[in-house]
Amino acid sequence: MADVSDGMDFVGLHDIGLMNPDIHPLWKDPVEYKHRIIGIAVTSRYVPTQQPPAGKRTEEEFDKWVGDFYNQRSPEPFVPLLREGSVVVIEEAPETDVGSIGSNNIMAWKRAGAVGVVTSNTSRDTDEIITQQVPLYFKQVGRGIRPGRNEIESVNRPVVVGGVLVMPGDVIVADGDGVIVVPRAHALEVARYAHKVIEGDKKSRRELYKQLRMPEDASVR
Repeated sequence: MADVSDGMDFVGLHDIGLMNPDIHPLWKDPVEYKHRIIGIAVTSRYVPTQQPPAGKRTEEEFDKWVGDFYNQRSPEPFVPLLREGSVVVIEEAPETDVGSIGSNNIMAWKRAGAVGVVTSNTSRDTDEIITQQVPLYFKQVGRGIRPGRNEIESVNRPVVVGGVLVMPGDVIVADGDGVIVVPRAHALEVARYAHKVIEGDKKSRRELYKQLRMPEDASVR
């Protein structure tokens, strides 16, 4: 990600697109770097609901209320837009203890082609997501289900995550250093310069590895 930041500097976008460090990886793979993300943003925005909670109901009534809320107020209409290489980018209802992302639906998004997920707020089922090794960048853990807590507001419209504007189609790059958003119009120029920086760094570090008699690893290949 830092090399992409260098590329953004090169095209004149200093400090543009760098998400707040609060948005961090749920898990890291220091050997094969499977936690890293490079892909194209598909965006959605959830907002706090004004609907009252379900209250005490029978099991059948509660399950129906949950299903109706998911279907009518808090669905996932961005899923049909996912393609191979998509990144799900969610502006989540702020200050809400809600787990819009969980171990089940994040796998369904992966099946649809998503290479990772970035959210402004929460996820639940974090133990399972770590085991499943789906790249996820988030702010904090959320526990509650969506019904009674949030509603879908828009799909594939501009969103704000980590203090950064994300437009549908922007390039998302994320690793252990955090998340950066590259405006689509500048993506090729940023990528070209970033690759130059990366290759120069690898070449220099490979020589240092030799001098230190260290075996090469994935970071220098």
